[in-house]
Amino acid sequence: MLKTATQFSIFLVNKPGILTTVCDALADRKINLSALTLMDSVEHGVFRIVAEDVPKTRMVLASLNLPMTETEVLVVEMPNRPGSMADVCARLNGNHISIKYAYVTSGSAGGRTIGIFKVDNLKKAMRLLDSRKPGRRERIVVKMERGGRAR
Repeated sequence: MLKTATQFSIFLVNKPGILTTVCDALADRKINLSALTLMDSVEHGVFRIVAEDVPKTRMVLASLNLPMTETEVLVVEMPNRPGSMADVCARLNGNHISIKYAYVTSGSAGGRTIGIFKVDNLKKAMRLLDSRKPGRRERIVVKMERGGRAR
């Protein structure tokens, strides 16, 4: 799966109960979050979420009267294995696409995980990652035994 999604960045003052208020409001309206991250700084926290129902999420967040922004992000389904994130980053970097930030969902072992990428050229990134070319770690490698036979 490769798509774009709306990400909401909600700016939270650093005091007890603010994150709970946001999460409760989303839960009360039965809004399912596909991905989230929370970053802390001295002045405020930034709660970034990707939700399944964008219009309803927008309405709930607006009702809380908290500062927020919306941005389009890249959503990439990846195998949940070592090197998956490196593959995506290498493909983007190798084509001069800057990654501003990224975070991933937790996935089940051996299953799939979702990576959220804020990139400087969304259309180019979509074209690149949607191509059927393998990533740098997805190439088939034939190991040779001694004597020159393939295993």
